[in-house]
Amino acid sequence: MERVFGEPKVELHVHLDGAIRPETILHFGKKRGIPLPGSTVDDLLKHVSYKTPLTLTQFLEKFDHYMPAIAGDREAVRRIAYELVETKAKEGVVYVEVRYSPHLLANCKVEPIPWGQQEGDLTPDEVVSLVNQGLQEGERKFNIKVRSILCCMRHMPSWSPEVVELCKKYRNNSVVAIDLAGDESLKVDTSSEHRKAYEEAERCGIHRTVHAGEAGPAAMIKEAVYLLKAERIGHGYHVLEDPELYKELLRTKMHFEVCPWSSYLTGACLPDFRKHPAAQFRKDQANYSINTDDPLIFNSTIDKDYSIAKEYMGFTEEEFKRVNINAAQSSFLPEKEKQELLNTLYEAYGMVPSTS
Repeated sequence: MERVFGEPKVELHVHLDGAIRPETILHFGKKRGIPLPGSTVDDLLKHVSYKTPLTLTQFLEKFDHYMPAIAGDREAVRRIAYELVETKAKEGVVYVEVRYSPHLLANCKVEPIPWGQQEGDLTPDEVVSLVNQGLQEGERKFNIKVRSILCCMRHMPSWSPEVVELCKKYRNNSVVAIDLAGDESLKVDTSSEHRKAYEEAERCGIHRTVHAGEAGPAAMIKEAVYLLKAERIGHGYHVLEDPELYKELLRTKMHFEVCPWSSYLTGACLPDFRKHPAAQFRKDQANYSINTDDPLIFNSTIDKDYSIAKEYMGFTEEEFKRVNINAAQSSFLPEKEKQELLNTLYEAYGMVPSTS
């Protein structure tokens, strides 16, 4: 199949546990004796993936179907990281930032996720080390640059102090940033562990992104920017409901990690793609990128998101180039590596780099 945009791409928002190959899930389910809702790829996908909108809560329940086969297993954790790199290289992505919760992959105890009760001896620290090994092996093999982002979970503030410590420990070893994911109805208290973790991240120079304004209102984006000092916003669609905030974030060139197909399937946006916030972002020359989010559950590749942007929002080759240059500029790479990435794109796109 011919690619919608055949040039090198940059992806900043993809979840490791939402990008696992169904074959790998079946392999580890069988190996570990863990029951799965299907014994073939097609059967499994019937339960795990979907193509008409659900609520964000219903979407999150999809993880329960397959994560027991992966979480807590050393070989599985390393393998899913390696395979993600291979997948992204095949999609023409030259740089990707992949995110995950070390605690969820370690199978730490958590309610209300049932599989979290099968706690083993794998620690969040070891998870990060195993993911790094898989990513680095993939980088060497598939000639692609990969970094990772560690997620705090809104419903588990007690994990956040360890997440920021792991960001510090592995900051020169694949990990580039901290994220906050999960149920947006759970606001961040000014004295919460999430806020303390983000303050520590800022103090130590660790980059910060936050899921906000996906299912939640524009107020969540305000919280992310002003309370947590986020440098990028995961999704951020509902920023358009607060024109003053939107104007301010356009002025400061805040980066929005946009996931078009995801936003349709989670009910985060109106089903009419022509009215999608990305269409407005494009019109206003906002700073944003195009990403897959959870390609396993959405049964998609990055081409799906690019095709939606092209078909329904009138995106041109030039806009796709601009979006990827924005993504590279807003990446959490150190300056020297960021410049190398930008030069790769400028060369591939036949563009003279901007001096502004």
